[in-house]
Amino acid sequence: MTTRSSRPALRRLAAISLHTSPLAQPGTGDAGGMNVYVAQTAVTLAARGVEVEIFTRATSSDCPPTQEMVPGVLVRHIAAGPFEGLDKDELPGQLCSFAAGVMRAEARQEPGYYDLLHSHYWLSGQVGYLAKDRWGVPLVHSAHTLAKVKNAAMAESDQPEPRGRLIGEEQVVAEADRLIANTDTEARELVELYGAAPDRIDVVPPGVDTELFRPGSKAEARAALGLADDEVVLTFAGRIQPLKAPDVLLRAVAVLRDRYPGRRFRAVVVGGASGTGRIAPHRLSELTAELGISGLVDFLPPMPPARLCQVFQASDAVAVPSYNESFGLVALEAQAAGTPVVAAAVGGLRVAVDDGVSGLLVAGHQPQHWADRLAEAVLDPRRQARLAANAPAQAAKFSWDRTVDGLLESYDRALFAAAPVHV
Repeated sequence: MTTRSSRPALRRLAAISLHTSPLAQPGTGDAGGMNVYVAQTAVTLAARGVEVEIFTRATSSDCPPTQEMVPGVLVRHIAAGPFEGLDKDELPGQLCSFAAGVMRAEARQEPGYYDLLHSHYWLSGQVGYLAKDRWGVPLVHSAHTLAKVKNAAMAESDQPEPRGRLIGEEQVVAEADRLIANTDTEARELVELYGAAPDRIDVVPPGVDTELFRPGSKAEARAALGLADDEVVLTFAGRIQPLKAPDVLLRAVAVLRDRYPGRRFRAVVVGGASGTGRIAPHRLSELTAELGISGLVDFLPPMPPARLCQVFQASDAVAVPSYNESFGLVALEAQAAGTPVVAAAVGGLRVAVDDGVSGLLVAGHQPQHWADRLAEAVLDPRRQARLAANAPAQAAKFSWDRTVDGLLESYDRALFAAAPVHV
């Protein structure tokens, strides 16, 4: 009789997040929703009794070799290439150096120290499938974004992802024991564009921290931010890069100003220059001058969650005009704060936003169409209030506990498949 031995309990997880640290401030450089995802899932796993060690590239000489994020979560900073001035496009040249650092860190431990690997983004996946062979443990991989999907839906000013990334993603998809997709759409893209086996894909949506992001007084939030009560406040939050398309919101605000001369519009842009864009960041201040709306736009730097929540609370709507999003955590965070979201009808945003209930979806990126939908969302007080009232309930469908439930099920499947078979 052939039986499969009982799979070992998951005691310690090695997570690889090569190009960006979970300790970094989202909204600038390469830091974004993936940082939040890696940090929140690690903290939640630790609360379930799983130790998590996160390998990331050191970007400063001040980074200690190891740093405890919370009890049970350790961040390991691996020296690979220069600390500063290295763009993400240059990181493939540091894969060998980074992988060597990961191997050396594991070699200092007793055999079998890590039970499972979870890599985030294709660069980490390249290191992950080397480590899985060396350590004899399963590899679970999250793409977070897919080059073939991004290249199919680019901003006019953007450039395609390089062929090396496409090949690298195909290799990781072939080597991973299990693949985590944020949505059914991403799962289908993995199958159709990358040849992934459907039975190796687990759909696990991201979550949102409803203790950090929650409804509050709009008047108090506006007073704290210096925003007038009679302004129509439309907000963008994210990295300033063509993919995220903050210019779409600014162009739409210019249209709204002309259409409704009796209304006071205010655009709030929260974020920093991106280190991940394929070209130089949008020169948004120049664009506002060209559009004649410089006096209607506030530019704010990336900020911690409590402050960002206050900005959302002060807003009449949050715009997410990205050309592609595997999910779009900002949309969940804004809705959790009680603010309707007007988002592009792409990728995971079609799951994060309940169209017509907690926000509105927009087909395409034409400023006139965005102005139409933004006006629908915010200029009818009753409709705006209804969308705002429904937004927290939509966000509440997603939590980091539910995300970790799904991850643990995927980890179990990977461990079970890897368990030895006895005859």
